[in-house]
Amino acid sequence: MKNRKALKNSYKARKFKIGVAQIRNTINNKIYIESSLNLDAIWNRHKFQLRSGLHLNTALQKEWNEFGEDHFVYEILREIKQEDNEEATDYRKEAKRLEAMLIEKLQPFGNKGYHVKKEDV
Repeated sequence: MKNRKALKNSYKARKFKIGVAQIRNTINNKIYIESSLNLDAIWNRHKFQLRSGLHLNTALQKEWNEFGEDHFVYEILREIKQEDNEEATDYRKEAKRLEAMLIEKLQPFGNKGYHVKKEDV
């Protein structure tokens, strides 16, 4: 059995999928885009929040309640290739830049998505 320090180091060495994903409503094709350092875990978090009625994006929550879970899919848009030397790369910044680029490209606002333009807030 591994000791606590070995388990901690093993966990730190584990590589998660990093990148940008979207939640897409299959009825109206509206999308919600978000970056994450763990693309698998972020989908679990979103599902938990949506199932509980606690999601921070009220428009997404409203349509989740209206159309039901079966009408939403989770899709990875871009995955960031990780380097062996993890110290050299700030994956959080890289993922956020990629997220901003995809939001700019896909324009998930109004009838195309669940995001709100900053000037509309």
